[in-house]
Amino acid sequence: MIRIARVTLHSTTTDRLSDLTNKISAVRRAERVASARAFWRTNSAVKASLREALAYMAPGVQRCMYCGDSLGADIDHFDPLSRSPLRTFDWLNHLLACSVCNSHQKRDRFPVDDRGSPLLVDPTSEDPFDHLLLSLSVGEYRALTPKGTATIEVFGLNRALLVRGREQARRVVVASLRGWERARARDNEPDMEECVLTIREQPFADVCHAMLRQADVPRAEIVFGRDSDVLPTLRDPRLRACLAR
Repeated sequence: MIRIARVTLHSTTTDRLSDLTNKISAVRRAERVASARAFWRTNSAVKASLREALAYMAPGVQRCMYCGDSLGADIDHFDPLSRSPLRTFDWLNHLLACSVCNSHQKRDRFPVDDRGSPLLVDPTSEDPFDHLLLSLSVGEYRALTPKGTATIEVFGLNRALLVRGREQARRVVVASLRGWERARARDNEPDMEECVLTIREQPFADVCHAMLRQADVPRAEIVFGRDSDVLPTLRDPRLRACLAR
């Protein structure tokens, strides 16, 4: 999971979202969930606009904003429709998710703390790395806060397939970094750009972002182990600017 910048919707779409929210609000409280589901189901044009914007925001090639692996095919209501029907058409409540994270892992779960604040990380409003540490050596997440603990559990961020995928992603990133360094030595700009594209469009963008951050920690050579030769490349300002977008 990485930090994601939310884009601004076209005014036509925001007006439509506001209109639909007002229609749900006009319904009796006991009927709002049912009405919200009906409006969501029947407004395909609005959902298409939302999906297009979310796909543009998503890491890699339209990857899930939670696990970073599978194609983001669903629009997830971060605060579930069943809990907050008035947020059904709230742009700030929409994220792109794969079917596993959305329908099998998260579903309608939305843990909150004693004050009612969400215990799940919203990558569009906060930095996931404030709550989660990705262990590069084993491909697993470690919780830094209670919010991190709940996020790992609800989204199943340490399920076996994701761990294996992150291990493979690290190998791809390392190979590409070495390729970038070789291309730079030859002053071969096209090959350098190809290496950057390989890293940016593969699944598990969180692996690359974790490597960029951990390259600057004390004793980074120990963290990277056998791949410590890529540390100078990861610290290169030009490359970091390309990969941190």
